[in-house]
Amino acid sequence: QLQASGGGLVQPGGSLRLSCAVSGSIFSINAIGWFRQTPGQQRELVAVISIGVTSGDSTVYADSVKGRFTISTDNARNTVYLQMNSLKPEDTAVYYCNADVVHVTTTAKWDRVYWGQGTLVTVSS
Repeated sequence: QLQASGGGLVQPGGSLRLSCAVSGSIFSINAIGWFRQTPGQQRELVAVISIGVTSGDSTVYADSVKGRFTISTDNARNTVYLQMNSLKPEDTAVYYCNADVVHVTTTAKWDRVYWGQGTLVTVSS
């Protein structure tokens, strides 16, 4: 359901853009974002967009990435991007996209959280 791409090796101070596409039969997306994880550590939130139905979208960033990372979606709201600038060695991690997806049938409506496969970002000189 989620396909992430864009990771790689970059020098400190450099930039990368991650992408994550949502596929399959979905009705809507409540929220979509990025987490990251390093060995031995818990997965942590990087940034998330809550999709507003009647009001505008809202975004949340980890303090450690504020001012450097920007999360956005395409117009169709089925691809999320993470623009990462001024990268630091401590940003090195496996990045996972995450989406809270709403499914609808003729008799039911429910939401489910999906995870992408992870993409490795390495910041090193």
